[in-house]
Amino acid sequence: MRYLIVRTDIRTAADIDLAAAWAGGGCLRNETTTPELRRQTVHAEDRDAALLLARALSTVGAVRAGRQRIKVLPLGEPGRRRRNRPPG
Repeated sequence: MRYLIVRTDIRTAADIDLAAAWAGGGCLRNETTTPELRRQTVHAEDRDAALLLARALSTVGAVRAGRQRIKVLPLGEPGRRRRNRPPG
């Protein structure tokens, strides 16, 4: 399975927004509507390579200071594409 390793900035949240999300039971951040700004992206062909790259990226000073984060996202099997078949 292929993986995408992404280093992103962490958006700061105001105390009022945090309190409202906590009280209302909602989400403070929604990556599907407003994704965080990407700083760096890397592809890996297997899980071990993805975790090794994520560990290496986590040594960046901004990540260690808590201003950025590392995400490992599965993309799917290599060589297998999804095909849209027409209905009928």
